Amino acid sequence: MKKIVISTGGGDAPGLNAVIYAVVRACYRRGWEVYGSRSGYSGLLDTDELIRLGLDDVEDIYSTGGTIIGSTNKGNPFSMAIENLAGEVQVIDFSDKITNNFNRMGFDCHIAVGGDGSLEIARRFAEKGMPVVGVPKTIDNDLEATDRTFGFDTAVSTATEALDKLHSTAKSHDRVMVVEVMGRESGWIALYSGISGGADVILIPEIPFNIEKVCEKITDNELHEKDYAIVVVAEGASAKDGQVISKGSGEVGRDEVVLGGIGEHVAAEIRERTGKDTRSLVLGHLQRGGSPTTFDRLLAMRFGAAAVRLIEDGVFGHMVALYSQHMNSVPLADAVRSRKKVQLDSDKVLTAREIGICLGD
Repeated sequence: MKKIVISTGGGDAPGLNAVIYAVVRACYRRGWEVYGSRSGYSGLLDTDELIRLGLDDVEDIYSTGGTIIGSTNKGNPFSMAIENLAGEVQVIDFSDKITNNFNRMGFDCHIAVGGDGSLEIARRFAEKGMPVVGVPKTIDNDLEATDRTFGFDTAVSTATEALDKLHSTAKSHDRVMVVEVMGRESGWIALYSGISGGADVILIPEIPFNIEKVCEKITDNELHEKDYAIVVVAEGASAKDGQVISKGSGEVGRDEVVLGGIGEHVAAEIRERTGKDTRSLVLGHLQRGGSPTTFDRLLAMRFGAAAVRLIEDGVFGHMVALYSQHMNSVPLADAVRSRKKVQLDSDKVLTAREIGICLGD
């Protein structure tokens, strides 16, 4: 009988519970035990935070958002910020303690569900000898080694629905509505939702924008008796020769800069240059919430079941991946080597241009 521990790390995404559901059910069919590590690696750092997952614990969770075992985006065990009694922040490497706890508890494999940051941590544990299988999760869809990641389809659906609703209010008041969506270095959410939601302008990190081109598009709308406009902006988008706008370095223990504010910046520029009544809104974590779409549920379950098959075959240090509609596996080192960018000659970018959407260039 094998003993498996599963963790969910990084930002949450619709479909995490579907992965857990598939892993637990697939393991129990084989007579294996499954434990969940709360909040990323907290359960392996403090074994009191480990929870046994049985069939009753995962009943019907496949349709719910979030994760029943919790997640964190500031719990890198190789570099964890801890505040001592004197109020000083120390950075401590807990990886050896986690590895020792993993071995002491008798686990045979760790299933790490996460994006590039979480999978990089998993790769480092694999280098230390821990049997690891990765499952790709990110609403940004920016992992190069897999065609799709779960959570992306739901996030796009949420953003598209928001754009659909904004059309009526923008049209009623002859307004320009600027909508900021997630996408640090890749503009997949902005591109997919912008095209599907009838945007006039889509700004993505891959194409530094010229604000004059954006305003020209909005002015051109008026020449065609359309007095309103919808602008979709990925949070990582930037103007030519401009910097990515951020809110700072974030909380202690969080490595990445917290992006945000580009939507309001673009709205202010449009307002000043065109004189149009321009409003902005940030969809933010709304894109991470809610019940996963059918596509994301199925993909998440396929990933979970495939991860268990890798364990059964003794294939560790790999991530399950979707390639040409089939389940495959790739080494973790390859999975985190680069982020998937929007290709500027892709049919989706060409489609946007063909139907008259301005991409800021």
